[in-house]
Amino acid sequence: MYNGSLGKGLGAQFWSFDVIFAIIIFITALTILGFVWYNVNNQLSLGYGSGAVIAQLQAHSLAQTLLSLGYPTNWQSVVNSTNTLTWSNVSIGLGSAGIAGNLSSSKLYTFMAMANKNYQATKTQLGIGYDYYVIITGPSINITIGSNPNLNNALTVYVEKRSAFLNGIPVTMQVLLWSNSSAAIS
Repeated sequence: MYNGSLGKGLGAQFWSFDVIFAIIIFITALTILGFVWYNVNNQLSLGYGSGAVIAQLQAHSLAQTLLSLGYPTNWQSVVNSTNTLTWSNVSIGLGSAGIAGNLSSSKLYTFMAMANKNYQATKTQLGIGYDYYVIITGPSINITIGSNPNLNNALTVYVEKRSAFLNGIPVTMQVLLWSNSSAAIS
């Protein structure tokens, strides 16, 4: 006669080894996963958190923003260039309606007046953390807006170039983001 006690004892032994083995595998897998996650997270932080990458992305973004129409599309008529309080509800873009890449001379001159009045406020308005200098050149055209890195001991300069038209004349727009602090861009 079999009373089943032998099967229960072996089953418990077998079950305990399975559980211990599964726990060991699970903890090992979690440890490896945690280690990999930590390394990937650090690599992403180093890659995207460095000032150089941020400056390059901001220079690229600023060039694109300046070629846009801005908001509202007639923002230059809403802004009083001598009153920074009127700047808060606009997004600066120098583009004109019609053909892409056309710069509006009225928006350009309004932006120049804003930068001459309060350069720091225009940095905030443009959404950048670095100093900027915009150079628009073409046949008999040489327009500069912002703070010249050559006159301010810039340690690092990031340049984005775009082609555009101003009053039907082909021009090159260079957007320079720069810093004279070694702590700002690493």
